[in-house]
Amino acid sequence: MANISQTFSEGASINRPPLFSGDNYPFWKIRMKIFLESFDKGVWDAIVNGPFIPTKIEKGKTILKDFLSWTPDENKRAPYDVRAKNIISSALTLDEFYRVSICQSAKEMWDVLEVTHEGTEKVKRARKNTLVQEYEMFRMKAEETIYDV
Repeated sequence: MANISQTFSEGASINRPPLFSGDNYPFWKIRMKIFLESFDKGVWDAIVNGPFIPTKIEKGKTILKDFLSWTPDENKRAPYDVRAKNIISSALTLDEFYRVSICQSAKEMWDVLEVTHEGTEKVKRARKNTLVQEYEMFRMKAEETIYDV
């Protein structure tokens, strides 16, 4: 685990995403979410909900719209996923970048990083239960003082 001075020595910039090298993921995740939202809410929406793909219904089937028939709103929303992928990629060191380089969407990149560094919900629940159990089982031995613990 990185020490505190390494974690905070980087500083912050409103123009550059926070760098993630694999250490202190919870801290990076919060900073990155704030950075992405400040860039554009649509960019964060692409991470949460996946890429926006313009479609139309034709003969009862949903099909992709060709680029030339996109509305101005669709033209505005469609690039959010690419922007999010670019920002996430720019925030990663080489090892972390290779972990997500095959992902097709920003949501997939975010999810891979989250599962890799936090685990699935089941793993997080198991970790929490283990910590609670360790806390509940913690006892001071008869010969120990409070300073020994």
